Amino acid sequence: MSGHSKWSTIKRKKGAADEQRGKIFTKLGRELAVAVKEGGPDPISNWKLRDAIAKAKAGNMPNDTINRSIKKAAGEGSGENYEEIIYEGYGPSGVAVIVETLTGNRNRTAGDMRHYFDKYGGNLGQTGSVAFMFERCGVIIIEKTDKLDEDTVMMDALDAGASDFEAQEECYSVTTAVPAFGAVREYLEKRGYEFAQAEIEYVPQTMVKLTNDEDVKNMNKLIDHLEDNDDVQSVFHNWEEEV
Repeated sequence: MSGHSKWSTIKRKKGAADEQRGKIFTKLGRELAVAVKEGGPDPISNWKLRDAIAKAKAGNMPNDTINRSIKKAAGEGSGENYEEIIYEGYGPSGVAVIVETLTGNRNRTAGDMRHYFDKYGGNLGQTGSVAFMFERCGVIIIEKTDKLDEDTVMMDALDAGASDFEAQEECYSVTTAVPAFGAVREYLEKRGYEFAQAEIEYVPQTMVKLTNDEDVKNMNKLIDHLEDNDDVQSVFHNWEEEV
């Protein structure tokens, strides 16, 4: 998806109402808990936890909330076991959609996913049905400010090991290979950069435009319902949204 539409999505999430922000924090907390369960509570030795912390900070989750989530997860003897499941499908007019979930009930989540896709003009596909249209990359978004010089940001990103840098209307987009994501993010953090977003994504290689108003309405509803589902962590698609 284009950097412009991505920035609009970031702004919408950051300006979410308190109720919606609470739901976002709950999802981020779930990612932190899964990371702790898999690799322990020390981010120095647990790269997955480091990535989850960076994503939480970019999502405006307060540090004390992050720390509480980590301590809670580290102290849990037997909490709910979350399973990571990725769903693939098509939205209206062939828009490719990938949905990352963390769920304690795969039957419930699968039923929800199928319902959303069917209701809004799409269909849920098999594993691999749309993943080939995306590339797995690290993506770091830095908001443009008067204090940031474009050439300096670009050189810092490339020196850090980024594979691509793009200056967009309201932000800088830094792309990395997945293995380099953590090192690039930490390099930029040490240089004082703050991130509007920092996570591993599915980046579409080709985009789809929707020209039918009904398709646009259904695609917006599909995304809204997916993102509102408690089990859904991230939604990726190749719809070239009009902004």
